[in-house]
Amino acid sequence: MKSIIRFFAFTVLFFAGYNGYSQNPNFHVYLSFGQSNMEGSAPIEAEDKINVDPRFQVLEAVNCPDLNREMGKWYTAIPPLCRCKTGLTLTDNFGRTMVANLPKNIKVGVVNVAVGGCKIELFDKDNFENYVKTAPDWMLGMIKEYNGSPYARLVEMAKIAQKDGVIKGILLHQGESNTGDTLWAKKVKIVYDNLMKDLNLDPKKVPLLSGETVHEDQKGKCASMNKIIATLPQTIPTSYVISSKGCAVASDFLHFNAAGYRELGRRYAEKMLLLLGYSI
Repeated sequence: MKSIIRFFAFTVLFFAGYNGYSQNPNFHVYLSFGQSNMEGSAPIEAEDKINVDPRFQVLEAVNCPDLNREMGKWYTAIPPLCRCKTGLTLTDNFGRTMVANLPKNIKVGVVNVAVGGCKIELFDKDNFENYVKTAPDWMLGMIKEYNGSPYARLVEMAKIAQKDGVIKGILLHQGESNTGDTLWAKKVKIVYDNLMKDLNLDPKKVPLLSGETVHEDQKGKCASMNKIIATLPQTIPTSYVISSKGCAVASDFLHFNAAGYRELGRRYAEKMLLLLGYSI
C-alpha cells in the first residue's frame, strides 16, 4: 500500500513539473515582438501611468534598476512595457482593454521584446547572426540589451511566464523595415513556427495577431507594406491582421502617436477577445 502511495505522489509531482509547476489557467500571457511601433515610440503621458489594474502585468525582459525592476519578474504594467526607456506601446492599451472585458478572476500578462528599426530576420534564431553583422551601430546597443539575441530572450522570458500562466497569443508589429519584401510572410512563419516548437505550443490555440503599418489614409511612408501584411493569413492560417486605418500618427508618418497606440492596442484586444469567445 505504501509503495502505491509513493508511486501516486511521484506521478503527481512529475506531471506538476511537466506542466509548468503552479501554472494558473486564469493567468493569460501574450508574447509581443517586432520593431519600433511594438517597442513604443510615443512619449508616455500622465494618463498612461494611472488607474492600471494590477490584474494587468508585465514580465520585465531586461534589468531596469531605475524602475526598480528585475529581468524575469512580474510587475503591474505601468509603462514603459518594453525596455527601460522606451515609450508608450500598443501592448499597454491591449492589456488594459483585455482585463476590462475579461472576468475578474483572469489576469493578463505581456512579455514585450522589440528592437526599433529591425527587420524580421533579427528574430530568425538560425540566421539572426548574419543580420546582426549588417545592423547599423545605433541598433547594436538595443540588441545587446537582449544579450545579442532578441528571439532567445523572448523564449527565455516566455518559459518563465509559462511557469505562472498560459500563453494565449502572439502579438506582432513589424514590417516597416521589410517594406516591399514579398517573402515577409514566410519569414514571419519561420519565427512563429519556432516559437510554437520551442515553447511546446499548439498553433490552433495560440493565434498570431499582426498589425498594419501606418495606413495610407494617414500618409504612411511604409503603407505599401500593408498589402504584403494582408497576405499573412494565407501563410499562417491562425494569424489575423489588425487594421491601422484611422489610428493617429506621429509627424514622421512612420510611427503612431500616443492616441494611435491606444487605439491600435484596443483593436488587437477586441480581436483577441472575440477569438476567446467574449463579446465587447
